[in-house]
Amino acid sequence: MVSPRLIARIESEEPTLRLAVLIDADNAQAAVIDGLLAEIARFGEATVKRIYGDFTAPASSSWKKVLQRYAIKPMQQFAYTTGKNATDSTLIIDAMDLLYTRRFDGFCLITSDSDFTGLAMRLREEGLTVLGFGEKKTPEAFRNACHKFVFTEVLRPSAVAEAIGLQKTLEDKPKTAPPQTTAEAAEQKVEFPTKFVLSALEQSIDDTGWAHLGTFGSYLTKLQPDFDSRLYGYKKLSDLVKAMTNLFAAEERQTPGSSQKVLYIRAR
Repeated sequence: MVSPRLIARIESEEPTLRLAVLIDADNAQAAVIDGLLAEIARFGEATVKRIYGDFTAPASSSWKKVLQRYAIKPMQQFAYTTGKNATDSTLIIDAMDLLYTRRFDGFCLITSDSDFTGLAMRLREEGLTVLGFGEKKTPEAFRNACHKFVFTEVLRPSAVAEAIGLQKTLEDKPKTAPPQTTAEAAEQKVEFPTKFVLSALEQSIDDTGWAHLGTFGSYLTKLQPDFDSRLYGYKKLSDLVKAMTNLFAAEERQTPGSSQKVLYIRAR
């Protein structure tokens, strides 16, 4: 089940979670750091930012250029022997040490390695929110072990810009079919999961046949932690449902006692 604190963060304006951000330098790209930290800020405050790897190795040179700028603490780990990943063990041990301080509401695990599946499950057992960030090659087991998983391809600046451009282009055309790609997704076609989305919507509706957008979004994440509207060319879920008029009917309703409006949707 998705943590109530995570749902509250998605729907609110202020960060509510104290997060420990742990980066696996061997399985993460420094090129996404700007988008990564901006995405984490949507969920809460990164009170600890640590990165694990062998920073004497050439492969880590890109990370060394950004650590000081973003106040990320490097945790140097030399390889004890060829073929063994000492970095993974160090990150896991550190995560457990941080867990037992009881000072955090959740953890952000930045890696594409399935070896951290067990860690994600253990953190969840403690009632903490687990947010995963990794490339599309990340095994499904680790993605599903997280409350929410974000593909780092959609966090690249070029991907965000192209997604917005694609959305504007589609808004000027007849809404006959959902978009299928964003910038980095262009290399690999992403088919819109129509059946899954409509099934989730059916489970989210109230007695009138309408669903609050927040309820719908939370249910999508519960069923599929890596669901992300940006994979289909839309910056936000609300943009997606408004554009796909062939699948959804949407209406904004005034919140009682407030000037704010909320979005409700139903299937066509």
